[in-house]
Amino acid sequence: MITPEDVARTQVVIAPHVRRTPVVAVEPADLGVTGADGAGLVLKLEQLQRAGSFKVRGAFANLLLRTVPGAGVVAASGGNHGVAVAYAAHRLGVPARVYVPTISAPAKIDRIRSLGAELVVGGDRYADALGAAERWISETGALGVHAFDQRETLLGQGTLGLELADQVPDVDTVLVPVGGGGLIGGVAAAFAGAVRVVGVEPAGAPTLTVALERGGPADAPTGGIAADALAPRRVGAQVFPLARKYVSEVVLVHDDDIRAAQRELWQAVRVVAEPAAAVGVAALRSGAYRPRQGERVAVVVSGANAAPPGEQP
Repeated sequence: MITPEDVARTQVVIAPHVRRTPVVAVEPADLGVTGADGAGLVLKLEQLQRAGSFKVRGAFANLLLRTVPGAGVVAASGGNHGVAVAYAAHRLGVPARVYVPTISAPAKIDRIRSLGAELVVGGDRYADALGAAERWISETGALGVHAFDQRETLLGQGTLGLELADQVPDVDTVLVPVGGGGLIGGVAAAFAGAVRVVGVEPAGAPTLTVALERGGPADAPTGGIAADALAPRRVGAQVFPLARKYVSEVVLVHDDDIRAAQRELWQAVRVVAEPAAAVGVAALRSGAYRPRQGERVAVVVSGANAAPPGEQP
């Protein structure tokens, strides 16, 4: 198990390489959230992080806490993790190779290429990219940087939780997007039960929901608008015990609610969020999560590697 002290030590190591992203207080009604009178709402704007998402925290943690061989690093990604690893490798002067599936957003693919990583696009889902990356590791000895099921990845993502606790010390609940679980696992470990951590998943990709129902990681559906970022086949094996111990509940949101949350974030707060990053707001708008009277809720807006609003299809 990962402790808050483990995360705090990692925070010191990666601090020179990542941004302390801001939080902004908003009125629930401004985002179209009803039935939340008396609740406080803040957005943790992690889409302003270097490389466009929280993933860079875990990427730097891997490259700085582990020994990188001459063959460099390799990652499989739906997009954001690949961008983050490419960015960290570029900054640290390390060769990088990134595998992504064909469903990855063009904006993410273009960003990986622009950072100088060798990019390989193939397969329909994240699992296909992961299989190709694992073959490359066995052939070359490159260091695999897993998107979520790796201790250093969890440690890096957990630094977001410590940062949020410092910025909003009276926070009661944090809504966290869930895919493979690297972010929610790390954040949950950082809080260690001191704050309610609620996972938010697309209904088309309920990885943590399925795992909790079955008592361990198990294959789940992998569809929906956020499939490039929140749709691995199953939650990570290292993630699951952290989630089982520290995550209070998991709620599901539908694609229409995610799209509406994206639009509302832009219209009301001028925040560009990719679909996966808008699920927390979608949970509040749809009623999937209803704050209690006086509850202080933080929503992680996790990434913005998407086309600008005027250019989205």
